[in-house]
Amino acid sequence: MTEAARERLHHETEIADADLVECDLRDVLRADPSSRPSPGSSSSDSPAGSPVDAPGASPGPVPRVFRRCDLSAANLGKAALAGVTFEDCRLDRAVLNGAMLDGSTWKGGSAARASFTGADLADASFSGVDLANTTWARSMLASTAFTGCRLVGARFDDSRGLGTRFVRCNLMLASLAGMSLRGQRLEGLRMDDAILAGADLRDTVWVDSRLRGVELRAAEFDGADLRDADLGDLALQDAHQLAGATISSRQAATILGQLGIVVDDGT
Repeated sequence: MTEAARERLHHETEIADADLVECDLRDVLRADPSSRPSPGSSSSDSPAGSPVDAPGASPGPVPRVFRRCDLSAANLGKAALAGVTFEDCRLDRAVLNGAMLDGSTWKGGSAARASFTGADLADASFSGVDLANTTWARSMLASTAFTGCRLVGARFDDSRGLGTRFVRCNLMLASLAGMSLRGQRLEGLRMDDAILAGADLRDTVWVDSRLRGVELRAAEFDGADLRDADLGDLALQDAHQLAGATISSRQAATILGQLGIVVDDGT
């Protein structure tokens, strides 16, 4: 990383079009840039009576904003980035292990194959981000929202927190084993060959979603509404995994058809 780039990160909260590929940013991103003096400035530069001189004044940190930056393979481990915004940035293969990303906003761009192990992402929102093959082990995902994201092969095993939301996401081959999505409306999800083993799916409503080939071992479906989900060719021996769920007559006919049973839909 160039000295100029380091200075920008030290003193500026908004960074645009920066090339930070493979940079080790762990130290420079552990401090709030708004708390650092600007180059050439001192406490005497502040006018009397300004907030910096006010007794007991403690201005909160200014969240960072990154726009169109390339942070591919960068190391942001344990970075202090609460409330940060990444807009159309590239973080492919980036390491964000243990980073404080609570309340962060991600718009567009890509973080494919990035590692979020142990990161705090409570109340974070991802919109239109490529997050394929990402790792989220032991991360905090309380009330984290994913909208229109590509999450193919993402691994959420051992993630923590309630209220994680997925809307119109591609979750093919993803692992959500043990996650709780209880009571949610799950709309526009493509989960072909995903892993939902041990997931809490009670009282969920599935709308325009695909569950073809999903691993459902030990998943809980009590009160779930699967009538608008594409279950594919669910094998008869696996039908018990949907115990407690409501399915349509069409779905029941597909399952029972394997025994040669015809279901009369009443028409």
